[in-house]
Amino acid sequence: MVSVVVPAHNEAAVLGRLLGGLLAQAAPGEFDVVVVANGCTDGTEGVARSHGVRVLTTPVPSKREALRLGDAAARGYPRLYVDADIELSTAAARALAAALSAPGGPLAAAPDRELPMTGRPWTVRAYYAIWTRLPHVRAGLFGRGVIAVGEEGNARIRALPPAMADDLSASLAFEPGERVIVPGARAVIRPPRTFADLMRRRVRAVTSVSELEQAAATAGERTGARDLLAVVARRPWLAPAAALFALVAVLARRRAARAIRAGDYTTWLRDESSRS
Repeated sequence: MVSVVVPAHNEAAVLGRLLGGLLAQAAPGEFDVVVVANGCTDGTEGVARSHGVRVLTTPVPSKREALRLGDAAARGYPRLYVDADIELSTAAARALAAALSAPGGPLAAAPDRELPMTGRPWTVRAYYAIWTRLPHVRAGLFGRGVIAVGEEGNARIRALPPAMADDLSASLAFEPGERVIVPGARAVIRPPRTFADLMRRRVRAVTSVSELEQAAATAGERTGARDLLAVVARRPWLAPAAALFALVAVLARRRAARAIRAGDYTTWLRDESSRS
C-alpha cells in the first residue's frame, strides 16, 4: 500500500483538485491517503472527507506538526508527502512509488515540474524561465510539491531538525545518487499570479535557506553569477530574464534581512494568488 500524507492549512479552495486527480484512476485501497488539517478556519476538513480519505485535525497551524501526525498515522511504503495546492495524477503517484520499489532503487524520488504560465505577467514568466534552468533546481527534490520515500528514506527525513524549507532540507539529506527525478511523473505547480506574490515566495525562500545554513553551518542552495551567465551563454535571448532574476534575488535578500536578524523562521509568507 502506498501512503500519501497531505498537510493542509486552509486549503479548501484547492484540496479537491489534488484529491480528485490523485484518486481518479486509483483502485480501491491502492492509496492510503491521510489529510492533516492543521489550524484550519475554512472547509478544508469537509473537502477532504468528501473524497473518502482519512482526515486528522490539529489546532496547531504548522506544516511540520502536520507531517509528523500524518507520518505517525500512515500505514504503508512507499510514502508520498504532497502539498495540498498542487495537482498529481494517479499515474504520477504510481510512477513515483514504482521508482522507489525497484530493487536497488533510490531512497527518495520526486516528479518533474509543470508550471502553467497562462495569465502570468512577464516578470513571473521571466523569473521562472531562468529558475527552471538552474542546475540545482533541475536536480533537487525541492520546489516540486511532492517528495516520495521508502522506509529508509523516511527514517532519514524524520531525523531532520525542524525547518521552514522542509523540502529543501529533505533534498539536501540525500546524495545525488540516492535521489531521482522520475520522468514519468509530473506535478502541476501553480506559479504566482503577481510580482508581489513572487516576491513573497522569494523572501520566504531566502529566509529558509539562511535558517538551514545556520543550522548546518554550511552553504545551502544558492544561485551565483556563474549560474546565470551559463544559462545566458546557452540561450542569449534570456539575458533580460536573467537581469530580472538577479534583481528579484537582490530585493528578496534585502527584504528577508530583518527576519533573518531577528531569527524569525516561523512567519510563512503565503502566496494566495496561486490558489485562486
